[in-house]
Amino acid sequence: MTPADVRSTPQRRAVLEVIERATDHPTAAEVIARVNDLLPGVGAATVYRTLGWLVSTGQVAELRLGGTATRYDRNIDHHEHLVCDRCGGVEDVVLGLDPPQFLASLPTRGDFTVTGYDLRVHGVCHRCDVPGPTTDFDPKEHR
Repeated sequence: MTPADVRSTPQRRAVLEVIERATDHPTAAEVIARVNDLLPGVGAATVYRTLGWLVSTGQVAELRLGGTATRYDRNIDHHEHLVCDRCGGVEDVVLGLDPPQFLASLPTRGDFTVTGYDLRVHGVCHRCDVPGPTTDFDPKEHR
């Protein structure tokens, strides 16, 4: 099914508009809230179905970053992500890796076929890296 095969509804357009405008990588809950700011009354099920359709048709990337909610990215070109271990925030970063060259440099195993890769760099974002009282936060527990 291609985007042209599916009827464009105001709800679908609102979901896509929210993703296109996003400067972050919103979770489904954030998309739902933003869609309802644009078009009040859109149900969560409609947003989830639309997100699934957008991902399945290649219009939006789904980011499963482990330990955090699934996030959505309009940038479907290959790129890497910076992930904050404290707040879960995600930012795009281009590290200049050449995917074919990078994949070719991996050690090969006869029982494993590489189909792609997803590189995440973990750390603490500028919003979370502020001086303050120390906590018992262990970033390893949040991956």
